Amino acid sequence: MQPASREARERLKAAMARLAGGERKALEDIYRATSAKLFGICLRILKDEKEAEDALQDVYITLWRRADRYDPERASPISWLATFARNRAIDRLRVGKVRAGSVGEEQAAPVADKTPLADSLLIDEERDARVHTCLETLDEKPRDAIRTAFFEGRTYAQIAEEGGVPLGTMKSWVRRGLQKLKACMERGE
Repeated sequence: MQPASREARERLKAAMARLAGGERKALEDIYRATSAKLFGICLRILKDEKEAEDALQDVYITLWRRADRYDPERASPISWLATFARNRAIDRLRVGKVRAGSVGEEQAAPVADKTPLADSLLIDEERDARVHTCLETLDEKPRDAIRTAFFEGRTYAQIAEEGGVPLGTMKSWVRRGLQKLKACMERGE
């Protein structure tokens, strides 16, 4: 998981906890962070902007009332809220509150949140942490070359030119560094 998305998720978790404690400002923070995604879920199901807006409003009313029921150990905040959005949209389909052009309940059922499940996110985070830990065990030159190539997307030729070393040397540093990185990762699993 990217550091920015991890930070965003942690901010959202903190806002959920603040909302559960009764802080009104937290609802505004949660709305700003999630409304576009949740509106998209409602709109895909209902196929009507006004109905999607109404369903979204229901989501935040429900959140206000039930924020204390959120358990960060069971789901990410956005997954939990996406489930609310999907359910509110389907509820509107069931009671016939939607306009012509919306999809039927059976078509709405398979609409899923694209966010990975919580256990997948934890596995990804652990693997990311392991990669960074193993990178720190490498010598400085191969470590910096690997970071630049793989995290910044630069070519070996660009890195070699910037570092003032022959391309073959740069490729050797990266190759040997990747071998050590692989061995370190395998020892940790």
